Amino acid sequence: LLTRFLSQVGHEPLPPTIGRNVLGRKVLYLPGFFTYARHIVEVDGKRGLFRGLTPHLISSTLSTVTRGSVKKAFPLEDTEHVSNKDDVKTSLRKVVRETSHEMMVQCVSRVVSHPLHVISMRCMVQFVGREVKYSGVFSAIGRIFKEEGILGFFVGLVPHILGDVIFLWCCNLLSHFINAYAVDDNFSQASVIRSYTKFVMGIAVSMLTYPFLLVGDLMAVNNCGLRAGLPPYAPAFASWIHCWRYLSAQGQLFRGSSLLFRRAPIPAASFPID
Repeated sequence: LLTRFLSQVGHEPLPPTIGRNVLGRKVLYLPGFFTYARHIVEVDGKRGLFRGLTPHLISSTLSTVTRGSVKKAFPLEDTEHVSNKDDVKTSLRKVVRETSHEMMVQCVSRVVSHPLHVISMRCMVQFVGREVKYSGVFSAIGRIFKEEGILGFFVGLVPHILGDVIFLWCCNLLSHFINAYAVDDNFSQASVIRSYTKFVMGIAVSMLTYPFLLVGDLMAVNNCGLRAGLPPYAPAFASWIHCWRYLSAQGQLFRGSSLLFRRAPIPAASFPID
């Protein structure tokens, strides 16, 4: 978790190494997950790998509990009953209803758990500047409220919600159309293919929506008084759209999406963002 987030903010303390791609051409690769993790242990000890873990676990717990509570309060059956004449080729109407319900649950869950997510991100990014501004959950809550007010707990929320919504609709609709119209019932392995369609679509769509996750996480630490959220590491973004445009211009919208084979940016390397 820590190594990925540090990659997202562009913190590359180790130099890139020369390697070869599938075509045999020489390219610069940034250190992978294990090398980066080893560097963190050398600097912070093994406990350093668990920076921000407590607020992250609380955030995940809040998300799970909220999802269960919302589903119980607004069960899908109560929204509208749609007969399912075919267990495989589910009607588009039912898919839309189920996705709408799932979207509502996910949005509420995201709003409730996001404040702790912000705290987790800030605890982790302190590794860059060796800061101790956010040392505990309760002290972090008090500091954010004092310095930024209520809105400080929800920085980066909009891109996260947009990413969640786009992911749900694209994944569910693509899976429905593929299962209903692309998979032939006469094919002996049709049921097996249909069982994996949503999983495969989830992987593909998650890559397309990754920039929303990246922008949301960067906004959570931007201009909050920590070194990694200020120049020269990053501009003080006026909004998440400003952040998106900046990353797009730099060709960095997928920064941190890979942990093993990470090609260094060109003109490259391991220096902070100007």
